[in-house]
Amino acid sequence: MSEQRPRPETLAVHAGWRADPATGSVAVPIHQTTSYQFRDAEHAASLFALQEMGNIYTRIMNPTTDVLEKRIAALEGGAAALAVASGQAASAYAVQNLARAGDNIVSSTALYGGTYNLFANTLKDQGIEVRFVDPSDPENFRRATDDRTRAYYAETLPNPKLEVFPIAEVAAIGREAAIPLIMDNTAAPLLCRPFDHGAAVVVYSATKYLGGHGTSIGGLIVDGGNFDWAADPVRQPLLNTPDPSYHGAVWTEAAKPLGPIAYILRARVILLRDLGAAMSPFNAFQLIQGIETVALRMERHCANAAGVASHLAQHPAVTRVIHPSQQDGEARTLADRYLTGGHGGLVGFELAGGIEAGRRFINALQLFYHVANIGDARSLAIHPSSTTHSQLNEAEQRASGVSPGYVRLSIGIEHISDILADIDQALAAAH
Repeated sequence: MSEQRPRPETLAVHAGWRADPATGSVAVPIHQTTSYQFRDAEHAASLFALQEMGNIYTRIMNPTTDVLEKRIAALEGGAAALAVASGQAASAYAVQNLARAGDNIVSSTALYGGTYNLFANTLKDQGIEVRFVDPSDPENFRRATDDRTRAYYAETLPNPKLEVFPIAEVAAIGREAAIPLIMDNTAAPLLCRPFDHGAAVVVYSATKYLGGHGTSIGGLIVDGGNFDWAADPVRQPLLNTPDPSYHGAVWTEAAKPLGPIAYILRARVILLRDLGAAMSPFNAFQLIQGIETVALRMERHCANAAGVASHLAQHPAVTRVIHPSQQDGEARTLADRYLTGGHGGLVGFELAGGIEAGRRFINALQLFYHVANIGDARSLAIHPSSTTHSQLNEAEQRASGVSPGYVRLSIGIEHISDILADIDQALAAAH
C-alpha cells in the first residue's frame, strides 16, 4: 500500500487482512473452533487480565470475526468494532453498554419497527426508559434530556420514513452534556460516515447491504474512538466506576494500554461474554465476502432506486413517493449533506387504493421478492399493513411514515428496465 490513505472501495477489499501467515491463504480462513490453546499459564493470565488482546473463546472473539471487525472499523473510520449475532443484538448491546435500570436514552421516532419495539417494550421491561422525540427539530433531544440520560440514538436513513437524520446537529447537543450519539447506519454504508459528523458509535445490521447476499444474519457495533468517556464520570457511570463483573475494572482506565476503546472493550468482555449473542465464524466469512463488493453494489442500488423513484412519481396510481431524491426543503438539504455517495436503495410509495391496492400490488410482483428484509442484491418488496406482526397503532404509524397504502421497495442491482417493467405490471394489477 502507498502512504496515501486507501479509499473506502479499497478498504472494503483489503482492510484487516493480507494473507494467512501459516499457509499464505489470501482468502480469510473460517476458524470453526470454540477454544484456543494458550502458550502457557502466563499467557492465559495476561489475556484474562486484558494486558493483551487475544483469543480465549469464540463467544468473545474469533480470528475470522476479527477480520470482519477490523474491516468495518476501517471503513467507518473508527477505532474498533464488535461483531454480534444480529442487528437487533447490536442495537440492544449499544444501549445496554451505557444504560442500566433507572437510566434513559433519547431516540428518534423514525426507526425500523423491530428497533422501535425493542426500545418501547423490551428495554422498558429491563428498566431502561427510551424517550422518543421528533428528529425534525434537533432541540427536541436537548429538551428530553435529564441527569439519567446516557445516550442519543437514531438511524441515518430511517426505514421506512427515509428522511435523513441531522447527525451533526444532534451530536453537538449531546457532546455538550457528555452524551454520545449512536447511529444505525444500516441503510447507508459508504454513503455516509457518521463519525465524520460527530457520532460516537455506529451500529449495523450486517444482514442487509454489507452482506448483500441474503444468506447470513449478523450485527456490528463500531466505536469511533472519538468520544471522551471520562470527561463526565457521573454521566457515564458504567465506564467510569468499578465493574464487579470484571474484577472491579474501570473501563476508561483499563482500556488505556489498548487504545481509545473503552466502550467497545466493555461491550465485548461484559455483554457479549454474559449474554452470548456471538456471530458464527461462518457468517463472519460470508459477510466479509459481501463487504468486498459493497461499494459497487451501493452505486447500482442508488442509481436504480433514483430511477424507480422518478418513474413512480409520474405514475397516476401513486399518490406519494418517499425517497430522498423526491424530497424538498430541509429534508433534501439533509440528504444531500449526509448521503454524499448517493441517496440509498430504499423507495417507499403510497397507493391511492389503500390496503387492498397494496396487497394486489405485492401479489402481482414477479421479479421482486416479497420478504421481510432489505439490502439484498435482488429487489425486494413488502406492504407493512398486510403483515400482522408489523401492525402499528395510530401514533406509531404517524411517527414511522407507514400508512395502509404504503409499500416499501428495496431496489436491487438488476437491470433498471426489468425492475420498472415488473413495477408497472404490478401497478396495473393493483387498480
